Amino acid sequence: MAITQAIANAFKKQLLEGDHNFKQTGGDKFKLALYTSSATLNSTTTAYSASNEVGDSGQYSAGGGALVNGGTSIGSGTGKGVAIVDFADRSFTGVTLTARGALIYNTSSATTNAAVAVLDFGGDKTATAGTFTIQFPAFTTAAAILRISG
Repeated sequence: MAITQAIANAFKKQLLEGDHNFKQTGGDKFKLALYTSSATLNSTTTAYSASNEVGDSGQYSAGGGALVNGGTSIGSGTGKGVAIVDFADRSFTGVTLTARGALIYNTSSATTNAAVAVLDFGGDKTATAGTFTIQFPAFTTAAAILRISG
């Protein structure tokens, strides 16, 4: 089993077909689910699955938690022409869990839990009766969690 950081291939096609809306207000709803090292997640992942998801604990429950869309932008200067998306950091409190990675997915009706991106934590990350936080990278053309360039 392995988790490999990637943008889901199906997401790329669905994006071109207009199935995902990242507008900050009125756009689609996105969630983040946490997975154990037994999960297999990569660019071929097409949708959220409860298989090998971490167990319910504290504020974390099956399906994960909603993400707050921080907006979209187009870069200028050295990042000219790069489109980016931002999400607010996501914390789960009062949890005891170990996660190896995560899946960002779209819960809107047009996509029915379609995979967007797989996050590889690079190793097991643990919280014991505490807070588990996913800190998203800076909202820049070089670092944003989702970037599209030509």
